[in-house]
Amino acid sequence: MPTKQAAENSNTTLDSVVIRFCGDSGDGMQLTGGQFTDTAALIGNDFATFPDFPAEIRAPKGTTFGVSGFQVHFSSESIFTPGDRVNAMVAMNPAGLKVNLPDVEAGGIVIVNEDEFNKGNLSKCGYLDGYNPLDDEEILSKYNLIRVPMSRLTKESLADSGMGAKDVNRCRNMFALGIVYWLYERSLDVTKEYLNKVFGEKKGKPEIAKININALEAGYYFGETSEMFPARYRVPPASQEPGTYRQISGNEATVLGLAAASQLAQKEMVYASYPITPASNVIHGLARLKRFGIKTIQSEDEIAAVCSAIGASFAGNIGVTGTSGPGLALKGEALGLAMMLELPLVVVDVQRAGPSTGMPTKTEQADLLQAMFGRHCESPVIVVAPRSPSDCFHMAIEAVRLSIEHMCPVVYLSDGYIGNGAEPWKIPDFSSLAPITVDHPTLDDADENGYLPYKRDPDSLARKWAIPGTAGLEHRVGGLEKQDETGNISYDGDNHQHMVDIRAEKVQRAARSIPPLEVHGESSGDVLVLGWGGTYGSITTAVEQVRARGHSVSSAHLQYLNPFPSNLEQVLGSFKRVVVPEINSGQLSVLLRSRYLVETIGINIVKGQPFRVDTLVERIMEVIEQ
Repeated sequence: MPTKQAAENSNTTLDSVVIRFCGDSGDGMQLTGGQFTDTAALIGNDFATFPDFPAEIRAPKGTTFGVSGFQVHFSSESIFTPGDRVNAMVAMNPAGLKVNLPDVEAGGIVIVNEDEFNKGNLSKCGYLDGYNPLDDEEILSKYNLIRVPMSRLTKESLADSGMGAKDVNRCRNMFALGIVYWLYERSLDVTKEYLNKVFGEKKGKPEIAKININALEAGYYFGETSEMFPARYRVPPASQEPGTYRQISGNEATVLGLAAASQLAQKEMVYASYPITPASNVIHGLARLKRFGIKTIQSEDEIAAVCSAIGASFAGNIGVTGTSGPGLALKGEALGLAMMLELPLVVVDVQRAGPSTGMPTKTEQADLLQAMFGRHCESPVIVVAPRSPSDCFHMAIEAVRLSIEHMCPVVYLSDGYIGNGAEPWKIPDFSSLAPITVDHPTLDDADENGYLPYKRDPDSLARKWAIPGTAGLEHRVGGLEKQDETGNISYDGDNHQHMVDIRAEKVQRAARSIPPLEVHGESSGDVLVLGWGGTYGSITTAVEQVRARGHSVSSAHLQYLNPFPSNLEQVLGSFKRVVVPEINSGQLSVLLRSRYLVETIGINIVKGQPFRVDTLVERIMEVIEQ
């Protein structure tokens, strides 16, 4: 074992590191990973995170399906994914080790809490009697295994605290975090500040803050004095555009984007939703923004939520509702109503793995066809999709803008991967954001025959947003078909055909107000890799790696899915082969083939996990070499 002096002389500078914290769902892995991420952000590293946790509120302790994990990729270079192979892992129990060890690279660091590798815990996660993976020669030879008695050391470091065994035991994650902070030359200050803020004197629990800080320091100094590690590692800050940055998750960015859109439109917002994983954090975030004119309603069910949002839009507010795939199905009929009324409405769908309840804490992007067609009869709506956690801010604003300017429901397709994941976000200057135009009619829009609520803008075909109770602008609304312009009830077949056609054309004309699709790499050639939503980071990284091998391949990413960008057909026609990676069974490919009669090559997974970059590189290379 190297001496302490040798370790001090073996500091290694790395471009990037992928580290994963894992253990039982009660071991505080999400908190631990979040604190490490905050520290990386303040140091100036670029980073991407991937929280992964069980669906059960409290799975049986020590079981594999109760494992919670948090992966963070931090770098001195620009990165787009939380990483494929794990360079270092902290496993708090046997179940965490068993579930996550296959993702650790050969030679990677594996730090385990050896106190938890007892007969009972080994049995709970399916290891045969008498087998302990920490004694397995194959594991010992493949990984750099560091056995640390964290439970015992935490208890000893807090022996004089006077706190009970339960509180002391909860500090093990801080001991583990302290070790990792020492290993990667991270300061303890960020986490100390957090602990004092959450538990300190002002919160009435200073003793909890103290024991967690003591455990954190004990872990740090254990790393320094134990002589168990052959080296320490340094990841320098990344070179980033000057500005003020913060760590942001996709759901947090969605919250801020919706709030910003409310201000840009100078309209109050009503957000109504029923609690559902992984979208619940959106209503939690918006509930704290009442001072910006945002009202939140936790409804008794999904149908009540969307109908409340439609009512808010009818009254002149921005109506928004949030859900995941199962809830989007329940909202289908009401979405048809909003489309018929031609009112602005935004539906936030943070997609998850299904069908039915499926795997609610895992990611998928399989709601695309439901967003496009999951309503009765001819009910077209606008569909947009953010591509990364920070992009959720911009696309939430876009969803509100398109909904208001085109008087149409918009489905906003986020997903669990980007909703829960985090990355750096450069906070924009609010004055640089374009205002959202709201077209409320006035008495001048009425004539001797009264107000015509469905008289349309000749370019966009959008009707004006008349507010109920405005004298002289009385008008009829409802779910029955409307006579063109007057809004009166009509059962005339020719009128119905006209109204169906014009509502569909209105959605398609929204393409005039969205940006053209950008192609990264050559604008024409042999292979285009085309994606949408949360696959952006994996696709971008994979294409960069393939290009670095000397191959000609381009990429493009769709953020507007209905209507498609106006230049999409031209882009598709500029390449001999179009590769479409999706975390579904090929839904975008279905749309492209039916709309443009273009053959696509699908790369499809439905495992509840994002694409691994090496998987995409391998599949893209297969296409190139055909």
